[in-house]
Amino acid sequence: MSCPICDEKTDPAFRPFCSRRCADIDLSRWFNGSYAVPSRDPEDIEAAAEALEAEIEKATRKPH
Repeated sequence: MSCPICDEKTDPAFRPFCSRRCADIDLSRWFNGSYAVPSRDPEDIEAAAEALEAEIEKATRKPH
């Protein structure tokens, strides 16, 4: 198995990484949001709430 950061051979003490340095690099990527999953939701919480309300209203309307 190779280190996901630098592709060197992994060290059992830091698995799946090769060193503390690569483990720290990975951790910092998690902290700064580099591994965040993209979202299609509006950035603004109020806009998200309005969009959700509109979806609920649309789904609960009775057909004419």
